[in-house]
Amino acid sequence: MRNPVRVAILGIVILGTLPSAAQNQKQSKLAPKILSAKSIYFDDQSGSPAVAREALFQLLKWGRFKIVDNRKDAELIFLFSSQPYQGGYLIISGGQTGTLDKNGEIQEDPVPTFNKQAPVRYAYLTVIDPATGDSLWSADHQWGGVLTGFNSAGARLVNKLRKQIGK
Repeated sequence: MRNPVRVAILGIVILGTLPSAAQNQKQSKLAPKILSAKSIYFDDQSGSPAVAREALFQLLKWGRFKIVDNRKDAELIFLFSSQPYQGGYLIISGGQTGTLDKNGEIQEDPVPTFNKQAPVRYAYLTVIDPATGDSLWSADHQWGGVLTGFNSAGARLVNKLRKQIGK
């Protein structure tokens, strides 16, 4: 009768470690730079100040990152936008932003870039390495409405990252 008890206890111990292993796999998908970063620059390119404010509020409430006013002082850039990130995020002298296209040519963003009125279906949050312009993490969320909250898309994206980091 002792053997069935030992088998049951061993089974419980093994099952108890499975969620931890799944969490470690989830965290390992994130770039190490995201996990080690302390400061971020929040770049709102969404065209919706209310939605961006909600995302920024969630970042402040989380308290994981120090939000800096200057891109040059940030370890990461959190780009909140209404279009998917295409890569090649650049900061040109004088503070102008732009992208690097596939041919290696710099395409400056018109000033301001967020005044175009287009039907927005999704909000995107992209974590960018400012040194390389590479996307380290990205997610999208359908723009809110009556049932999900008009200004909730940015906050939901921040919470999605928060859950993946696990802190």
